Amino acid sequence: MIDWLRRDMFEPELELRGETVPIVLRRHPRARRLTLRLAPDGSEVRITLPQWARSAEAIAFAHARRKWLEAQMSKLPPRNAPRPGAVLQYRGTGLQIDWREDAPRKPVLVAETITLGGPHHSLEARLRRWFEQEAQAFFEQDVAHYCAKAELAPVPVALSRAQRRWGSCSDRQRIRLNWRLIQAPDHVRRSVVAHEVTHLVHFDHSPAFHRMLGDLFEDEIEAADAWLKANGRSLYASFG
Repeated sequence: MIDWLRRDMFEPELELRGETVPIVLRRHPRARRLTLRLAPDGSEVRITLPQWARSAEAIAFAHARRKWLEAQMSKLPPRNAPRPGAVLQYRGTGLQIDWREDAPRKPVLVAETITLGGPHHSLEARLRRWFEQEAQAFFEQDVAHYCAKAELAPVPVALSRAQRRWGSCSDRQRIRLNWRLIQAPDHVRRSVVAHEVTHLVHFDHSPAFHRMLGDLFEDEIEAADAWLKANGRSLYASFG
């Protein structure tokens, strides 16, 4: 079936817009076909494939869709790796990184700057940990607020590093939320939290679900959804 393909189409990497991008395969027991996508930060090409599919065919499939992948990469926001003087988004506001040699290693929020010291090589990792800690604290507050409003007992909150989902509530015992939402405006983050709290009662997207979400969320859910649709990719620009 694949004898006619060129030898270079079996290489587990692609040249996309001048960058070498690895092809990562993931087998899933419920997959019925190949699913291809580009990581939100453009760092890799991801293929989900059925257990019976051949790896070589999946890799060749990615090569055959190279133009589509390049078009997807062209839509990604430019990488804005954390470095001294760079600006990071935090709750919808830009924070400038103020690195000082004599400052503590742990980031400290001061007005519209985030101040820290320590070695340059661990700057991104330490900033990411700080953002994750901030996300956890705000998520717990948000979940407690919406659970109380819905007359529900609060549930534990776990951080997610998902590439495609902002939140999940798969077992109704715990809510998982994407830590990158701490970079979005407050009403956007809270809309996702309210959405998942509503799933504690309605495990679907029925009219009853939307009525309850409308009662819980204090803002315009359509506006929050539109912001995520337009700007969600930008939340992956600063941290790999």
